Amino acid sequence: MTTLASVSPATHVAGPPALFRDLLASEWIKMRSLRSTPWTIGLTVLFVVGSAAVATLADKAAGSGTAEFLPFDAYPAAGYWTLMLVASSMGALTVVSEYSSGLIRTTTVAVPARGSVVLAKAAVTAALWTAVGTAASTGSFLVSQAVLDGRHAGVPITHPGVFRALVASALLAPICALVGLGLGVLLRHAAGTMVTSVFTLLMLPTMFSEGNRWSADIRHALVSAAWNRLVQDWGPQPGSLGYTATVPGSWIVYTLWPLITIALAVLVVRRRDV
Repeated sequence: MTTLASVSPATHVAGPPALFRDLLASEWIKMRSLRSTPWTIGLTVLFVVGSAAVATLADKAAGSGTAEFLPFDAYPAAGYWTLMLVASSMGALTVVSEYSSGLIRTTTVAVPARGSVVLAKAAVTAALWTAVGTAASTGSFLVSQAVLDGRHAGVPITHPGVFRALVASALLAPICALVGLGLGVLLRHAAGTMVTSVFTLLMLPTMFSEGNRWSADIRHALVSAAWNRLVQDWGPQPGSLGYTATVPGSWIVYTLWPLITIALAVLVVRRRDV
């Protein structure tokens, strides 16, 4: 005699838990499978490096004196604000696209540890955009110095201030990408996340000046202001009426923004339904 065993809907088939390296592999597959990712990254790097070439060519005063590092020729604001915009948008889309398509439900069923999923997304995003930022930063410096070498005004990477500006510009991309990812988890809406990212990273610093202490403190706590301070290789002018950010304080801003946004994202995703 054969007995049919009934299985209740609540019964789950036990299986080996997903390891963190499995989550990393899954997130990397998701990211590289998008056709828009390599095109977006390639065009962004090309634009950033090209903006450095244009800025250096347009600087007619460069090379008229002794050779010195010209940070805002090598790292012009136009190129790096664009990098911030693209990196934060792509970081946000890493998670917002899953919420909009409903794929996040499948992900959380397969991996109930939602915090681990967010950390895996953050790790892959940070690695990718660190590579992108390094390529853009190194390319910007090399192109600008190639132009200046024609005027006998190029400087090597060992020149004072160069390495700090190069590292700060390289890290700008992963920081903005992680901020965008964290905001995406918190807001879960594409348009809202994009607007919030652009406002926080690009527009908000322009609302505050360095003329008053309270205004300068707010400005110096923002990512783009920290990048400006780390790139420039000169200190405050004697008799200046403004308040200038410190280099150690700017590195702290670089560290805290991604840590806080990702920590909040992990905390929220563990307590909130998808």
